[in-house]
Amino acid sequence: MPTEDKMTIDERYKYLRRMQKRYKKAGRKERQELLDEMETVTELHRKSLIRLMQGKIERRRRRRQRGRCYRVEVDDALRVIAESTDYICAERLQPNLVWLAEHLGIHGEMVVTPQLLSQLEQISTSTVQRRLKRIHQDRPRLPRKGPGRASGLKREIPTRRIPWDEQEPGHFEVDLVHHSGPAVSGHYVHTLQIIDVTTGWSERVAVLGRSYLVMSDAFRRIEARLPMPILELHPDNGSEFLNAHLIRYWRNLVQGVQLSRSRPYQKNDNRFVEQKNQSLVRAYLGNERLDTVEQTLALNRLYDRMWLYYNFFQPVMRLEEKISLGSLDTSSNPRVRRKFDNAQTPYDRLCATKALTPECKQQLDTLRQQTNPRQLRQTIYQNITHLFSLPCSAADQSQNVHLTLDLNPTISLDPTTAVDIWTAHAHTT
Repeated sequence: MPTEDKMTIDERYKYLRRMQKRYKKAGRKERQELLDEMETVTELHRKSLIRLMQGKIERRRRRRQRGRCYRVEVDDALRVIAESTDYICAERLQPNLVWLAEHLGIHGEMVVTPQLLSQLEQISTSTVQRRLKRIHQDRPRLPRKGPGRASGLKREIPTRRIPWDEQEPGHFEVDLVHHSGPAVSGHYVHTLQIIDVTTGWSERVAVLGRSYLVMSDAFRRIEARLPMPILELHPDNGSEFLNAHLIRYWRNLVQGVQLSRSRPYQKNDNRFVEQKNQSLVRAYLGNERLDTVEQTLALNRLYDRMWLYYNFFQPVMRLEEKISLGSLDTSSNPRVRRKFDNAQTPYDRLCATKALTPECKQQLDTLRQQTNPRQLRQTIYQNITHLFSLPCSAADQSQNVHLTLDLNPTISLDPTTAVDIWTAHAHTT
């Protein structure tokens, strides 16, 4: 009998209780036929069925509980892997346990044995979830607060949503996160973030103000670091994006780039980047005000490390299928059941699309192999502490935004990785 057609224990007991009524009323010959039928349906031994038919059919509590399948070394491994990935959920963590354990073992963060890898390969998502609840998190994640909203401005650019099942990498949603604090007066820092819909690849750059000068410099940095070509840019209706200067810059930056925008006041049209505004920006920076050159430079150093951490070591799940459970009418929307695939890192998803050249893939593979994700995460939180130790500008103090520009963009990676490969790649491309 196929595995999906087998009865569960509760279904088997329900079936036997119904058959017991017929069994007690039946004669000798009819009982033999009923036993033959029950033996075929339940796959139980005939003597077990006779014993059940003569007693009370109900599930009994286990007299002796099962022993633990996964010992303390699995808990220790989950503790290190969960910390290294910043305590992501079990659904994202479980499909990636084996390679993360091997990777951390290479960097000396944990002891890896064949028995441990075998247990990590067969452990279920629900077991990982239960174990993670018992693991004490020494450094809880920062409180998460809602992102800000951007203003709207209509231009002669088509409105559309990038399809959730887009298979070709290079279609980017773009947004700007404000770090103004409680007061929006004066110049302050913004985070420009772009997200690739297909792979989840993310890029962030801090800019001081929203002028064409700093925005074009930010896009130049992003374009120099991207391992894939830009096919489409999809911002919201903010004036910092939809102006003649920046549109002309985009079209000169990449020949044939497609420009689109979301509908006014429809944040779900930019749903992927809006979600990452929360998890990759606000979760780390909150709603504090940042408004100096030193804070902008420090934030860009932080984002350089986050680029490596989230694109190479943070598995993400992608929507695989939508199933409508009801008909659409004028009174309510249909119920939709969503199915997600196994969690993979954005880099692994990008490799699966065959969008990388062999030389670029080899360089990025070397970069990931030589990076310790646990130390990288610790460096990220040290950079956050340093960032918030920097003072904001005084009321009568002006800031020179030219000091934040990088006219010859390079990629500043975590110095603990001691890898300059991707910097060289950015210059050659």
